[in-house]
Amino acid sequence: FGRLDQPGYLIRLVPGPNPSETTLAEVYVPPEGAWSPRGIDMDLNGVVWVPLASGHIASFDRRKCKGPLNGPGAASGKLCPEGWTLYRMPGPQFKGMDPSGSANHAYYIWVDRYNTLGLGANVPIASANGAESLLAVVDGKMVDLRVPYPLGFNTKLVDGRIDDPNAGWKGKGLWTMSGTRTVFHNEGGTQNQPKVYKVQIRPNPLAN
Repeated sequence: FGRLDQPGYLIRLVPGPNPSETTLAEVYVPPEGAWSPRGIDMDLNGVVWVPLASGHIASFDRRKCKGPLNGPGAASGKLCPEGWTLYRMPGPQFKGMDPSGSANHAYYIWVDRYNTLGLGANVPIASANGAESLLAVVDGKMVDLRVPYPLGFNTKLVDGRIDDPNAGWKGKGLWTMSGTRTVFHNEGGTQNQPKVYKVQIRPNPLAN
């Protein structure tokens, strides 16, 4: 987690013909009130998605940048604030902290480029182990996906798999796991085993 005075950066590298001598770096710092990237993924349009320790899921779209991206001030990382969009994670905020953020946090993020879950293509899904849920951003709104039972869904990673593209929702889905090291603290005690979860969304409640 980054400190407030060291908020973390996205860095875009352009290797050039001789990378050790010609590589150029573009530095982008999250907007005021947001900090500390926690994992990174990219959608098919080149938009970068990142969960932030400030309680946000953020996107960065370099195509939105209006001014020069090098030269004076470039090292500050603040030449393209318009490239960032912040989405507040659900949940309360710590007392005394910026209310635009959240005490919720995510360990990592993965972009569902090919609609394996059913929420659409290019949907970012964060592993919100702070809330024991998966958080997806769909059309600018947060979708909170929970495992109601057993308790202790401390997810840290997620990936998608399409087994049969012609089988509708049954032929695809997300895979994730409980990432805690202390499963014996959950309900069931020492009889507990780490768990793998398959997550699927029906197009409607009666779909079969």
